Amino acid sequence: MTIEASAEARPPATPVSSLLTAPILPTLLKLALPNAIAMFGTALVAVAETSYIGRLGVEPLAGIALVFPFVMLTQMMSAGAMGGGVSSAVSRALGSGNRERAANLALHAAIIGTGGGLLFTAIMLSFGRTFYSLLGGGGEVLEQAMRYSRVLFSGAISIWLVNTLASVVRGTGDMRMPSLVLIGVAVIQVTVGGGFGLGLFGLPKLGMGGVATGQLTAFTLGALFLIWYLASGRSRLKLDFRSFAFERDMFLDILKVGAMSCLSPLQTVLAIVIFTKILAGFGTAVLAGYGMGSRLEFLLVPIAFAFGTASIPMVGMAMGAGLIARARRVAWTASAAAGVLVGLIGLTVAISPGLWVSLFTSDPDVTQAAHSYFHLAGPGFGFFGAGVCLYFSSQGAARVGGPVLAGTIRLALVAVGGWWLAASGAPAWTLFALVGTAMVVFGLSTALSVHLTRWGR
Repeated sequence: MTIEASAEARPPATPVSSLLTAPILPTLLKLALPNAIAMFGTALVAVAETSYIGRLGVEPLAGIALVFPFVMLTQMMSAGAMGGGVSSAVSRALGSGNRERAANLALHAAIIGTGGGLLFTAIMLSFGRTFYSLLGGGGEVLEQAMRYSRVLFSGAISIWLVNTLASVVRGTGDMRMPSLVLIGVAVIQVTVGGGFGLGLFGLPKLGMGGVATGQLTAFTLGALFLIWYLASGRSRLKLDFRSFAFERDMFLDILKVGAMSCLSPLQTVLAIVIFTKILAGFGTAVLAGYGMGSRLEFLLVPIAFAFGTASIPMVGMAMGAGLIARARRVAWTASAAAGVLVGLIGLTVAISPGLWVSLFTSDPDVTQAAHSYFHLAGPGFGFFGAGVCLYFSSQGAARVGGPVLAGTIRLALVAVGGWWLAASGAPAWTLFALVGTAMVVFGLSTALSVHLTRWGR
């Protein structure tokens, strides 16, 4: 009897071992649901925060637009990139039956999260004003951006620790607790941020600094709770501070996946910045129409993220246990599920874009531009969702090079192709078609890289 057959025949004695034996699709759906709820909650917080910042005036609203790409970069690097490396290392250790190594990896991950947070604090406090100026900020808009940025990034360590420790818990196969923590963080952020930002509930009105205080407070409390949760023994993995010792191998185990994965959010943010800059030359209506589309994309990413992060512990534990075939089946199943769900939404808005666009505008020029975007880019959404999910699954297998390269291809296509079309005087619809084409290329090249890459030793 083979190792894989004997392991799959073993009855599931614990939640960890059940991820090596349970049916793949039902288990993925069970793990993905809490993630999807938490991610949608986080997305709605961004909408709510934008809403009450709008009450502060036009300059604060423009200021938050300057800071948002860097906030998104912080979240994506700590949760999806380095967080994926953390979940991968922990789950592979558990899959091999080495719980002591998994617990030590968790402590090394906390050190990496602390370092990442301190690095973001140093960079944004030192160069934030320069970054926002390069994006076009000036005058009162720049000052409003800085009031928000100084408060938020002074505590970037709390954002990194929440996402890092949540990734440790996800690496054990527990998606419920991280999701509950993120929902709690979202509620506190909206309440405290709105209270101090607008002066509600008898609190002082601190404007943009008060809004940032809500996020800083929420993530600080979330980090403290996760530290307590992991140290108390209530999680599937208990931290043992007394037996901790620095081990270079454990840092490398996390960083070989997480460090390379950090290129992916950089590529994503850079693609958004470049494309927005190009479209700005086509006028306000075209830029606003693209904004309608990118807003829906932002709300669809949680679906791919939910299935992707659910696949990491299933793939990682299977890899640790030597069940390579099962690990690959998990990856393809998760990718298909995410691609189908995101793709159905993309096809729906491609056929009937008014279902989404009419929620935000009745301006005929903006509506026309948004309809054009969805007609041309909507069919590519499913490929994008499948590619993002395969990127996370590849983290679980510690083979993330191919998906990161696929992201580089997408960035180059958007940047070079967009520049050439704009320089050639091509109409705006050609750039929207380029976005859809880039999504298809990203999904197919990611799938090809996973198909060609050998998993295992």
